[in-house]
Amino acid sequence: KRIEKNRPYFWSMKAMGILFILAMCIISAGRVIHTDDEGRALSKIGLGKKLFHEKMLSLDSSVSCASCHNPRLAFADTLAFSIGIHGKETARNVPSVLNMKNRPYFFWDGRASSLEAQALMPMANPDEMGLPINEAVKRLGNNAAYRKLFFTVFRQKPSAENLSAALAAYEQTLETVDSRFDDWSNNKGRLTMAEERGRKLFIGRKAKCFDCHFGDDFTGDEFKNIGLFNGNFLTDSGRSAITKHKGDIGGFKVPGLRNVAVTPPYMHNGMFATLEEVLHYYNAPKGFFPHQENIDPVFNKGLNLSAREQSDIIAFLRTLTDKVYVRK
Repeated sequence: KRIEKNRPYFWSMKAMGILFILAMCIISAGRVIHTDDEGRALSKIGLGKKLFHEKMLSLDSSVSCASCHNPRLAFADTLAFSIGIHGKETARNVPSVLNMKNRPYFFWDGRASSLEAQALMPMANPDEMGLPINEAVKRLGNNAAYRKLFFTVFRQKPSAENLSAALAAYEQTLETVDSRFDDWSNNKGRLTMAEERGRKLFIGRKAKCFDCHFGDDFTGDEFKNIGLFNGNFLTDSGRSAITKHKGDIGGFKVPGLRNVAVTPPYMHNGMFATLEEVLHYYNAPKGFFPHQENIDPVFNKGLNLSAREQSDIIAFLRTLTDKVYVRK
């Protein structure tokens, strides 16, 4: 009888309970969606990393992005020209892909304006991975594991767009900001006397390094002709092949200098094996090679750096190496 008497109250309380549970479900659902978004973003990076190491994305399944951009070598290579499919050499030295998140141009000649565009070009290059992008997409679509991964991350089957998006998402995570220089910048460490002398030379008017290598990643993202084109044995015309402007002949993108001490060889053609050779060249580039064409006027006059000053600059450059890549 007590239950019958209080039934309206009982059912009203039950209804309120149901409404409360529904409300909590809606809130929880919102959280699940938020978590899922984050999870998909993380999965996008994870998928990009997997694709970065995937040899199936080369014509003969022999190389991947990581073959030339070796994570153990600061995402660079030790060869002047890396080896692609069928033992072919790349046309230019392969730069590190570290610290590329904020770059406006990619490749030595700046032919790509986004990481997404950059990601697909080596894949299709006949001297590198040699696989047409439509074939790469087809291979991924025919692979059950990749089909599932792409649907989980993008809610779509593999395509050129989401393939490049995944690779770019991974490459955007490859930022390094934990060097001894960063410690010094944040008042957490000190430079040696030689490193401090090198730093002052680097930013000073005598060495002029800072004229081209400035900003967080030590590059102004400009194109410079430093004297490595003469139309004879130095025949790579660089930026002009993209712009078709005569004034751009021999111009190449100024690379960032983070981790430069562990990413030899140097220049677009890998012609300098050490930083010492680089400094020796910059000390007097004009006339270093015969018939240098279109060399930037800033290099017309030698720097007249002493041997110790060159050594000090190199000591400073070594402080730009992220601790992950410091060789014990």
